[in-house]
Amino acid sequence: MKLNHLNLTVDDVTAAHQFLQTYFGLQDLGTNKNMGFLTDESGMVLSLTHMKLAKESEVRYPGSFHIGFIQPSEERVNEINQRLRDDGFEVEAPHKAHGSWTFYFTAPGGFVIEVLC
Repeated sequence: MKLNHLNLTVDDVTAAHQFLQTYFGLQDLGTNKNMGFLTDESGMVLSLTHMKLAKESEVRYPGSFHIGFIQPSEERVNEINQRLRDDGFEVEAPHKAHGSWTFYFTAPGGFVIEVLC
């Protein structure tokens, strides 16, 4: 069985959509201020729904909720981390955790991303 799509509720569809394209290479399938659609190289679709369309007053995920982007090497994790820092995002330095070289941060839109190898 193949995962087809995942929907995230976000507080800014445009910012989240652009961020995921820029830093993680997701491809645009269309966007407006209320909904956005992206895809990866395996065809999985990530949809972004504005919190007001989802009838939410704020973005709320459980404390452990996140999406992850696996990288081929520690060097690539470090490169992404440095690029985010250089572009003004507040991200922790990568570190060893649960057997991975990893870091977590809150992305534009209000959800957490893990980058790891």
